[in-house]
Amino acid sequence: MTVKFGTSGLRGLVTGMTPELITAHVQSFLTACDTGGILCVGQDLRPSSPRIAGDVMEAARTRGIRVIDCGALPTPALALAAQGRGAGAVMVTGSHIPADRNGLKFYTTQGEITKADEAAILQHLGETPAPPATPGTLETDTTATQAYVARYVNAFGAAALSGRRIGVYTHSAVGRDDLMQILNGLGAEVVELGRSATFIPVDTEAVDPDTRAQIVAWVRAHGLDALVSTDGDSDRPLLADETGRVVPGDILGQITAQALGAEVIATPISSNSGVTQKGFKEVKLTQIGSPYVIAAMEEAQGQVIGYEANGGFLLGFAAIAPAGPLPALVTRDCTLPILMTLYAGREGIAARVAQEPPVVTVADRLQNVDQNKSRPLLDQWQNDPAARAAFLAGLGKKEKAMDLTDGLRMTLSDGDVIHIRPSGNAPELRLYIETNDVSDAQTLLASTLDALKHAL
Repeated sequence: MTVKFGTSGLRGLVTGMTPELITAHVQSFLTACDTGGILCVGQDLRPSSPRIAGDVMEAARTRGIRVIDCGALPTPALALAAQGRGAGAVMVTGSHIPADRNGLKFYTTQGEITKADEAAILQHLGETPAPPATPGTLETDTTATQAYVARYVNAFGAAALSGRRIGVYTHSAVGRDDLMQILNGLGAEVVELGRSATFIPVDTEAVDPDTRAQIVAWVRAHGLDALVSTDGDSDRPLLADETGRVVPGDILGQITAQALGAEVIATPISSNSGVTQKGFKEVKLTQIGSPYVIAAMEEAQGQVIGYEANGGFLLGFAAIAPAGPLPALVTRDCTLPILMTLYAGREGIAARVAQEPPVVTVADRLQNVDQNKSRPLLDQWQNDPAARAAFLAGLGKKEKAMDLTDGLRMTLSDGDVIHIRPSGNAPELRLYIETNDVSDAQTLLASTLDALKHAL
C-alpha cells in the first residue's frame, strides 16, 4: 500500500494519491469532523501539491462546503487562518519527506485532528453521501501569511533582533519569504542562502552531515550571529548558533517554554530528558506525534505548552511575548521557537544553550526501511532479553531499563539511552541517542546506526 492514513494525516507516494483516494478521505473528514461548513486549503512547494490541492477543493465543494484557497503558505499560517474563521483546514504537504511523496494534514475548528478524529474518519471511509443541492463556493485568500507575519512582528517588536546578522537557508521551504519578512520586521539584517527552485527534503530532526557542513561554512563566510531554516511546510524549525552548530529542536522547546513562563510541558518520550530538571510544575511524556502531545495538553491544567524533538512548538495558552500578547496556537509552529531562542540568546546563542541541563540528544534515521522489515526485529528485541543483550554487547553496552512507550527505548548501565522506533509516516527507522557528552553521543549514534544496518 503506497498511501497510509495515520498520525500525520494521509501520506504516501504521489502515484498513490489519486483523485478518488483524496476525495474519499476528504469527504470522510468532512462527515466525521466539525469544520464549521468552511474549509481553508493550503499547500507546500513540491511539484505535486497544486494538483492535489485542486482535488481537495473539488472534493469539498461537491459536499457543499465553502472552500477558501489560501495558496502556498506555512502549515501554522494556514492553521491560524482557519482558527480565525472558525473553519476546518487541509494542508497539502509531505513535510520533510522526498518529492515523490506527499500528504494531507487535517484540521477541525479546534485545531489538528486528534486520535479520536482519526478513528472517526476511518470509520466513515467508503460512504457515499448524497450530493448537496448546490456545490460549495470557492474563494481565494491572499492575507493568511500577512496575519501570520503580523502575529510575530507585533508580539516581539521592531527592535527585538536589531544588530543581529541572521542567515536564512531558504531551500524549498514554503515559509521562506515569510520567515525573512518576520526577521526583517524585527530589525535583523537578513542574509538569504541556498534558495532552490526544486524541492529539497530537509529533516530538521536529522540534519545530514553535508547540510551541517554547509551551515558551518555559511556561518563563517558571512559572519552570521545565527542561521535559521525550516522543513518543507515550515512547521519545524532549524537553528544554528554563531559557530554553525545546529541546536536540537527540543532544546529550542525548553528555552522557549521557560521564556514564556510555561507551567506544564507535554513532549514525546524521545525529547531531551533535561526538561525534567528545569523546574516546570509538570512534564508529561507522550508517544511520538503531535496528536499525542495535543491530547496530553488537553488533559493538563494551567499554562501548558507542547513541543516535539523536531522543534515543532504548540502554544496552549495566551502568552506574553517581549512586546505584547501572543494568542494560543495549538499546532506545530517553527517561528516561535526560532524567534524566542534568538531573543533569549542576545548575548550569543551558544552561551544560552550552554545554560540548559547537560543532556545531549542526537538523532538520525535509516531511510527506505519498511515496517515489515523493522517491526519483526524490534518485536524480537522487545520480547527476548537475550537478543537485546547480544545487540547491546556488540556496542559495548549493557541495559539497565527498557521503556516501550513508543518503540524500543533502552536506558543503559552508564546512563546513556538508545531509542529505536519505526517512523509512523515514512519508510524510515528512527534512532535517538541521549548521553551527557556531544562526542560520545555522535560516536554512539554512528555505531548504533551501523549495527542496525547489519541487523536488518
